[in-house]
Amino acid sequence: VNKNNAKLWNNVGHALENEKNFERALKYFLQATHVQPDDIGAHMNVGRTYKNLNRTKEAEESYMMAKSLMPQIIPGKKYAARIAPNHLNVYINVYINLANLIRANESRLEEADQLYRQAISMRPDFKQAYISRGELLLKMNKPLKAKEAYLKALELDRNNADLWYNLAIVHIELKEPNEALKNFNRALELNPKHKLALFNSAILMQESGEVKLRPEARKRLLSYINEEPQDANGYFNLGMLAMDDKKDSEAEMWMKKAIKLQADFRSALFNLALLYSQTAKELMALPILEELLRHYPDHIKGLILKGDILMNQKKDILGAKKCFEKILEMDPSNVQGKHNLCVVYFEEKDLLKAERCLVETLALAPHEEYIQRHLNIVRDKISSSSFAEQPISPAGKTSGVEGDKIPTENVQEDVKSEPRSTQIIKPSDNKSQSKSNKLLGKNTDKETPHKTTKEIKEIEKKRVAALKRLEEIERILNG
Repeated sequence: VNKNNAKLWNNVGHALENEKNFERALKYFLQATHVQPDDIGAHMNVGRTYKNLNRTKEAEESYMMAKSLMPQIIPGKKYAARIAPNHLNVYINVYINLANLIRANESRLEEADQLYRQAISMRPDFKQAYISRGELLLKMNKPLKAKEAYLKALELDRNNADLWYNLAIVHIELKEPNEALKNFNRALELNPKHKLALFNSAILMQESGEVKLRPEARKRLLSYINEEPQDANGYFNLGMLAMDDKKDSEAEMWMKKAIKLQADFRSALFNLALLYSQTAKELMALPILEELLRHYPDHIKGLILKGDILMNQKKDILGAKKCFEKILEMDPSNVQGKHNLCVVYFEEKDLLKAERCLVETLALAPHEEYIQRHLNIVRDKISSSSFAEQPISPAGKTSGVEGDKIPTENVQEDVKSEPRSTQIIKPSDNKSQSKSNKLLGKNTDKETPHKTTKEIKEIEKKRVAALKRLEEIERILNG
């Protein structure tokens, strides 16, 4: 009856789009552009649908077509135009949607920023433009400018929990954890069930090393798993809190729940094995380590821990040797793996090979006193030609001083190996905005996170205890 009404074609397209039937919706949106070629909204609908179909090239072409139909600015000429508010919103969304699309290309971030700034210049009170620009500026590693954008958005809407959350993420990027926690708390005041604020504020409290914050961190993680019962990360971090508090049974329970939800959860598998090894349940750790290494065969710390248990608990020297040799295949400069292999040679009574091995290890870590001590012991044995079957390192640990460091370092390093702690939220005011959460540009499998003073003291305490044990062993060997 009315085949030449673009609005009708668009409306049918919207109905199909709401049903996620993007292929059919695209046909109706395209027909709308044929019926009325200057319909900016129709071209935007086509672009958005192409984007939903992951056809980014066609999506950009459609957005560029919509942009070309807008009133053009003539350089050097001033003029004023009256534009209805709903039309102005359409124009602004052309810029924002085009910027959202091209920012996926790392080489076009500046171009995307220019589009956001143009949108803001057209309507300085358009909150979504500041939100999208803030996210882009974080991606461009410009946290101070991102902070300005989010503060401007907060001037327009101070009761938006997502904005306070995003500002907290900016403060994390600026290495301002106290300010970040304040903003997380503000988000939770506005929305006590804000899932990401619950989770990330709890992690921030945990990483602060302040014992007084742990009960609140635990409370927030419990609230989080109540909201997200299928997310293994919540259970894992509850397990890490319990490990920090020396609540071994509770830690074991949470780690097992995390692994039940995610069988290949790297950090949960390793830390559960580590928990067993630290609580004299080394043989229970072995099947967990086997599972970890099945999923991640190049997990060096897992191989070190497995080799240590095989050597000292199972007396499986050959199995331990394979673990340490595999480590050195992947990382020939790994001091722990190299030293532990030297211990294997010593246990095999191959003193000359153990000596050469320790000389090479000492070259890798010339400041590690325990390697020099062990080298001296081996040389004494060679010179005396009276090999006594005494281990170089303390009974129960293959790697001497460094072995005592494995648990402490591995626990702290693997805490942060899961990519959940730095999500940014994009509140959306209109249908054309992307609703997906974006990760900040962080290395989420980082192996060198910051250690608290307490953790450093704990490491030093274990190092001193290990040195004392080494001295006792040396007395026995030299006697």
